[in-house]
Parts: sequence; C-alpha cells; structure tokens
Amino acid sequence: MSEESELRHAKGTGWRYVYTTLHDEILSLVQEPGALLDETSLAERFGMSRSPVREALIRLAGDDLVVTLSNRSTIVAPIDVVNFPKYVEALDVVQRMNTRLAAELRSEADLAAMAARQAEFERAVQGGDHLRMSEANKLFHMAIAEAGRNPYLTAFYDKLLNQGRRMLHLHFDFIERSQDSYLLTDEHQDMLVAIRARDVDRADRLAHAHTRQFRDNFLTFMQENYSADFSLTPPANA
Repeated sequence: MSEESELRHAKGTGWRYVYTTLHDEILSLVQEPGALLDETSLAERFGMSRSPVREALIRLAGDDLVVTLSNRSTIVAPIDVVNFPKYVEALDVVQRMNTRLAAELRSEADLAAMAARQAEFERAVQGGDHLRMSEANKLFHMAIAEAGRNPYLTAFYDKLLNQGRRMLHLHFDFIERSQDSYLLTDEHQDMLVAIRARDVDRADRLAHAHTRQFRDNFLTFMQENYSADFSLTPPANA
C-alpha cells in the first residue's frame, strides 16, 4: 500500500474512504440497484479489515442507499420506480413552497449564495460530470430553501433531493443525449431572476415547471430504455 493510501486509511478514517467511494459509485450508478455488497470482497478491494467496511455500509444504510436483507447480506437499494409519482408529487409541493418563500424573504446574501451555487452547477454541466451535476443541483436548490427561512421545509427538501439523486443522474444523461443540456441552466437562471425580483407567483410557476420537466424526462427515459409501455400517473395539476 502506498504512503498516500496509508494516510487515507489511517486509524479511524478507513470507513470514511469506503463510505465516500461507495456513496459516489451508488449515486453515479456504477454500483447498480440491487447489486450485492459483500463485506469480505469489499475489505479485499479496499485493503482493510471488515470493521470499517461494515461501518461504511451502516452509514450508507442511514442514507437509504443500501438495504440489509433478512439473510444479512447487503445490496444497493433499488430505485423505487413504482412510487415515483408520489415522490414527484411531494417534490413538487415542497419545491414550489420553498421557491415561493425564497422570492418573498430572500436577502442580498441569499441571492449571492444562490448565484454562486448556480455558477458551480454550470461548470459541472460544461464538464459533463453527472455526479457533480447532481450534487451542484442539490446545493443550488438547498440555497433557495435556506432563503425561505423554514427549517422544516428545508429538512424535508434535503431528504427528497437525496432520495432522487440516482433518478436525477438518469435524467441528466437523457437531457444530454436528446436535448441541449443548457436548458437545465436556463431554468435555474429564470428561477433566480424571479426570486431576485420578489415575483412570488412566477417563482412558483417556474418551480412547478422544473419539477414537470424532471418527471417527463425521467418517464421518457424509462420508456425508451426499459419498457415500451412504461407509464405512471403524473401528479395533480400537471
């Protein structure tokens, strides 16, 4: 093991390296939904004992990214496509509410934070890195939520965005292959303009349209890649 690896795997930090590596691999779909995560194999891969591997898997379970089965084996959590309409419905409600509140309550510091996050997202789009895009997208929307000054809505939004990051990864892939990926950055910019202008109703409409675009593209991706007759009921007021 190299000196760099030894430092990375220093006592008490090994699990963090395993956690971060698997976390990124799961979100980017390198580790596919349902894939077996065997402690022994992972310990061999990372060159460490099973204890830090087990700790990493426990923390990934806390993120809802892995599932422990009745036989005690661990797999990458499936993507819950069946409940996708309910997920989008919840996302739509909280996204619209947070964006409305941000337009009403934002400060100059909030606007600067949102603009900085959007710049990070644009750089990720230009680089074509879907993992960075999904992380930057989340941070942009969380900056909006924080401007809304409601910690309960912010916490719920954070949970929903985390749960949807693998679906968002597929969504970004679809956008880049079939459309102009800068459509994504344009939508964010439009939301920023409405929030800056304190135009609550326009911010609401844009947030709703943003959710619908994600929903429609994800459903199209599923239909084209997994089932010709794949269909799900869209959320109300679509």
